[in-house]
Amino acid sequence: MTSESTAIAAPARAGRDALELLSSMRFAISLLALICIASIVGTVVKQAEPANNYVNQFGPFWAEVFGAVNLYTVYSAPWFLLILAFLVVSTSLCIARNTPKILVDLRSMKEQVREQALASFHHRASGVRAAEAPDAALARVSALLVAAGWKAKAQVRPNGTMVAARKGAANKIGYLAAHSSIVLVCLGGLLDGDLVVRTQMALLGKSVYSGGGLISEVKPEHRLSEKNPTFRGNLMVPEGQRAGTAILTMPQGVVLQDLPFDVELKKFIVEYYSTGMPKLFASEIVIHDHETKQAIPATVKVNEPAFHRGIALYQSSFDDGGSAVKLRALPLGAGGEPFDIEGVIGGKSELTSSTDKLTLEYTALRVINVENLVGGANAAADVRRVDLTTTLTDHLGSGAKSVSKKELRNVGPAITYKLRDASGQAREYQNYMLPVELDGRRIFLAGVRDTPAEQFRYLRIPADDKDSLDGWLALKRALDDPALRREAVRRYVALAAPADKPEMVQQLTATATRALGLFAGAEAPSKDAAAAGALRGGLPALGQFLESSVPEAERQRISEVLLRIVNGAMFELANVAREKAGQAALPPNDASQAFMTQAVLALSDSQFYPAPLLFQLADFRHVQASVFQVARAPGKTIVYLGAALLIIGVFVMLYIRERRVWIWIESDGAAGSKLSAALSTNRRTMDTDVEFEQLRRALLPAEAKP
Repeated sequence: MTSESTAIAAPARAGRDALELLSSMRFAISLLALICIASIVGTVVKQAEPANNYVNQFGPFWAEVFGAVNLYTVYSAPWFLLILAFLVVSTSLCIARNTPKILVDLRSMKEQVREQALASFHHRASGVRAAEAPDAALARVSALLVAAGWKAKAQVRPNGTMVAARKGAANKIGYLAAHSSIVLVCLGGLLDGDLVVRTQMALLGKSVYSGGGLISEVKPEHRLSEKNPTFRGNLMVPEGQRAGTAILTMPQGVVLQDLPFDVELKKFIVEYYSTGMPKLFASEIVIHDHETKQAIPATVKVNEPAFHRGIALYQSSFDDGGSAVKLRALPLGAGGEPFDIEGVIGGKSELTSSTDKLTLEYTALRVINVENLVGGANAAADVRRVDLTTTLTDHLGSGAKSVSKKELRNVGPAITYKLRDASGQAREYQNYMLPVELDGRRIFLAGVRDTPAEQFRYLRIPADDKDSLDGWLALKRALDDPALRREAVRRYVALAAPADKPEMVQQLTATATRALGLFAGAEAPSKDAAAAGALRGGLPALGQFLESSVPEAERQRISEVLLRIVNGAMFELANVAREKAGQAALPPNDASQAFMTQAVLALSDSQFYPAPLLFQLADFRHVQASVFQVARAPGKTIVYLGAALLIIGVFVMLYIRERRVWIWIESDGAAGSKLSAALSTNRRTMDTDVEFEQLRRALLPAEAKP
């Protein structure tokens, strides 16, 4: 062979080797293993979450690494689609290579097997029938096989006759059906995935949209045609409104899909279990066809979609459709008066003051909040630092999280909003409209969290005798007023100082003034704190004062004295505030004591509440919205066909056994005949042994040797 012919043969041989590898079963199994691993990753890692969620979960470095390899959109990642494509090609080549052999095998009875080869089979037997001629033996054998359901064929040879019979030929069909199902399912997945959408975008000059604003204002280059053959997106429709543009989520943004009809939501229906979980939600809609101008009523429920023009509308979820809310803004700092502000869920309002500029973003309104309010060992947990450390998990949380006794109760509406500062940093807040009864006390809950990955931490504010926040707010304003603090100290000293020890008046006055000033944040607890210029009050300020000014051996005793002084002065301060408002003084009973105990804790915690305003939900007009998944999925039929073929193929391969039997008939002289039988099967079982034994007894005399 010349060097030129060698050079030509080398690429051809490499091509044959590559084709052999690609069409081999081991290559297809390897691809299936990779798909399984990728599917596990796609199950463990939540898909299509906001980028901030992944940063919080994995950290900035690994979040970027995982994002670079598309672990957040596994099922639409190029490498995943490439693996699917290779699996389709590999399995198709495997089917193409083996189908001719299977078809030939189905047509062949293999009657050309030599009679000597029968002795090498596991199931074999032979015997002589002295009184039976070979022709009679052939007729008897043929009739016996046909009666038993065997398909038989005889080959006459010079020295005898070979009868070949077969059962379970459908086993080979099961092989083709199972492998074809893999191809069909993968093709259906590729067809219904976003591969077709991406291809259209690349060929038609479309691009993703990552901005904001109204859907009607999005430019045509971010929209797909109504004739798009396959897509899957979401369509949100508020009650009383209509929409006809679905949103397709892509890794870098969204693409809008124009529909050939509008969906009008007439009424949204939702029913709840006692746990607060939705039991039923459905949508009464009207489909307005653009071409025919028809209005077609329909009802969409979970697992009961509506269909129009080859597009399915599934009930996916529900959301707020732009509820109107009225909030009462309550200043938590010194000065300032409460005011009302109105907005719409999904909108925002600008708040400006002499020092700050804040943006109030209305995030969500939940009118039903069923929570697990269980007492017990944790019911008296002390919530001292609402800023970072203590949560209300033991008192307020999903009933599904509790492993103890549940006490489920609807605690009423709640508003969720964000306050964003001038630099763009935002915190999320959740405030309940009505007080919640915890540990026998009526308490308003004001939640805050820094990121969506965290749980809300709650400031617990006691409700006053009118079930409102006014009593606590009046006490807080009085605490911020030096004149009212002095009056409260004067009244407290007048009650607490012994009448026979006038010299203690001045000392008690100084101590009470200092303690109340520390609690109010008007005085620095130490020289270091004063130098730092950041004054924080509450119980932590008293603790810091004790650590910096009192010897360790005396701290326990002094702390008890200070707490009694603060509690007594705060009670007088509350009465001063009520007197100023024209209200009667608090009676010295258990209810007043419970209110003051929780009020002092809430005032201490409020020093660390990270907002100058607390917004209480005052009123709302609830508007529901239904979220539909709209899909044109031509690959669905292909996937269903593949699933049917897979079921048939697996059933056939598992429960249908291919068996072949050969019977050699030859003359034994003196009008006798000798018979030899052998059976072959693709799967040896005990049933095969029994079947061959029955066949042997019917074909051969009792003394025949196996």
